[in-house]
Amino acid sequence: MPWRRWGPYLSERAWATVREDYSPFGQAWEFFPHEHARSRVYRWNEDGLGGLCDDRQVLCFALALWNGRDPILKERIFGLTGNEGNHGEDAKEYWFYLDSTPTHSWMRWRYLYAQDAFPYAELVSENRRRSRKDPEFELLDTGIFESGRYWEITADYAKAAADDILIRITARNAGPDRAEPRRIRCFDRQSGATRDQGGIPQSRRSGRRRPNDDQAPAKRIGIARRQRL
Repeated sequence: MPWRRWGPYLSERAWATVREDYSPFGQAWEFFPHEHARSRVYRWNEDGLGGLCDDRQVLCFALALWNGRDPILKERIFGLTGNEGNHGEDAKEYWFYLDSTPTHSWMRWRYLYAQDAFPYAELVSENRRRSRKDPEFELLDTGIFESGRYWEITADYAKAAADDILIRITARNAGPDRAEPRRIRCFDRQSGATRDQGGIPQSRRSGRRRPNDDQAPAKRIGIARRQRL
């Protein structure tokens, strides 16, 4: 079995892309915006935070975070469409691919997750108000990271064999107060989904059944461990 069968092939964002555009006039940005992604089914792909999947994207693993204040789960990267950003399409989050071997036998990914409610509406309205001559209004400009009130979420992936993957997820509290994000793991198979609920809001993640979907290539994926803060 090829060692590259499993890797970081899952996009952080599939909403507002041409692949998921079925509008009559090719309006991908308006046809499938970010606010639709939590309740509409993707037809040809999936997305997620720090995701791992096979090379046919039959089985996907990604993080699902909740800070206890947002009305929705943090399951994908948020950003502005070309018509919303004063400099065009732009992601408004902070995440980092820190390490990976050529065969993806070892990978490390990190995401900075704010403990306060994410300013979705403020990012959209302020960037829309600004002209092309103005600087972009970034997530850092909202003040959400002041006093270090965020979690540093790190996902480590290690392969014991080509189809034997161990996953470790840690959350470091950078803020002054004790705080812990809600459950931070979810599996997705394109024919449906199994999810660790753990007291978090309901959210959809499913997809269209694909040919040979019953032939899942994975034998085992190690369950992620959560570090208590």
